Amino acid sequence: MNEGGILLAMTYRQLKRYFRAKSRLIGTIVNPLIFFLFLGMGWSFSLGGGLSKQLFGGIDYLAFLAPGITVMTIFTSSLVGGISVIWDKEFGFLKEVLVAPASRTYAIIGRAFGDSLTSVLQGAIVLCMMYLLVPGLKLEGSLPALALGLVTALSFNGLGIAIASKMRSPEGFQLIMSLITLPLIFLSGAFYPIDRLPSAAKIIFYMNPLTFAVDSTRYFLTGVNSIPLIADISALIILCIGFITVSVRIFERSTIE
Repeated sequence: MNEGGILLAMTYRQLKRYFRAKSRLIGTIVNPLIFFLFLGMGWSFSLGGGLSKQLFGGIDYLAFLAPGITVMTIFTSSLVGGISVIWDKEFGFLKEVLVAPASRTYAIIGRAFGDSLTSVLQGAIVLCMMYLLVPGLKLEGSLPALALGLVTALSFNGLGIAIASKMRSPEGFQLIMSLITLPLIFLSGAFYPIDRLPSAAKIIFYMNPLTFAVDSTRYFLTGVNSIPLIADISALIILCIGFITVSVRIFERSTIE
């Protein structure tokens, strides 16, 4: 099979696996909405309209939170998607990929692209619900926001694949993902503005790659941002190239046990 064929085949396989797993589809959509309703509604009513707009750059808290919830959906789905590598090891599919006379590079890129498309689809569904729940979000910002969501998904799916390629236990992978996801989400500016943080804390937030995804998505959907847009986009593209390159290098060195 040529390079284009293996890339399309792996992309199609990941998409097909996703749509067959109805529970995964439901869970990854319902969980962010529950988070949005409990956290967003509570803080929105507590802060009140005037104070909320003063704290969050002229928009209310629900509008401030909606982009963060959308990015969180894409991020968690793409990062955890790497677990499929471990399951493929368990069921022997990975062995078939490694011994096949086809490029491992295109195989892993196809896998990452397929998983990333499903993550963006989940983000798009959640974003549509955000438009229904939050008045004032910019409809014209949805396409560029989802385009950056695809870059974000490719980045973190590459990271997930790189980690999973070195592991054999799904339980161990899930534990590591839990240790990674919560700090990255809470230190991304998804729930509170970075501008009002102390200078020392801002450095930690700016070192978090998810911060750039949240900030740029918020700009496209609300017009509010803390970092110049060109810096956000440049950082995401560089991270995407870096994480995908690392995942390809690690996968190419994988051996059959």
